[in-house]
Amino acid sequence: MISNEIDIDHWRRALAERSRIQIPDFLQPAAAEAFARELAERVPWQLAERSDGESRLSPRGAYPDDAEYARLLQRGYARATDTYQFAYDSYMLVKAAKEAWDPTLLVHGILQFLNTPPFIEFARYLGNDASITHVGAQCTRYRPGHYLMPHEDLDEGEGRRYAMVINLSREWRPDWGGQLQFLDSDGGVIETFLPRWNSLSLFRVPQRHQVTLVTPWAARPRHAITGWWLAR
Repeated sequence: MISNEIDIDHWRRALAERSRIQIPDFLQPAAAEAFARELAERVPWQLAERSDGESRLSPRGAYPDDAEYARLLQRGYARATDTYQFAYDSYMLVKAAKEAWDPTLLVHGILQFLNTPPFIEFARYLGNDASITHVGAQCTRYRPGHYLMPHEDLDEGEGRRYAMVINLSREWRPDWGGQLQFLDSDGGVIETFLPRWNSLSLFRVPQRHQVTLVTPWAARPRHAITGWWLAR
């Protein structure tokens, strides 16, 4: 499923030196196309949001109507000056697998693949981390007005070693927002990853980062498979 052209030794050295990389042409082209179509056309999205101090996911099949959606976004914006907030669309692949959601969706295949022994071996070698045992993932969609405020992804209980984003939006423009930015201790931006088509953004946890607000004129959603390489 991943490209046979990846120079894994090059990216292993880069990751060790910089703690974050973006690998182009990560999936084989047919796989990238198939998953991108699924995200654009078939995935039944739920709204993930934190607008009043508590993280929530809208119930399956009950995405907020336009009025409630607008209210949730505005409430999050109003509180974003001093509290951690986010809003984006999600499809939780691990929960979906456990509860047998939507069995005809092809995206279930990527979670299965990411947890095969060959991929875990690949992850351990690329990350130079033999403790990696499994991968958790979700589908994500950032529409205009969606964002993810600065955070570090640290979760010792879950055993997060690396965070990953497999980007599946074509011809994304910088002025559309939705960029993965890495921050220093003073809040300054030290590096930005544009969500380039079929790239893997990978970084060691913890690392302070954010996804910038998707602008009102973005021509399409920012689609991705996101998650973590985990140790038990």
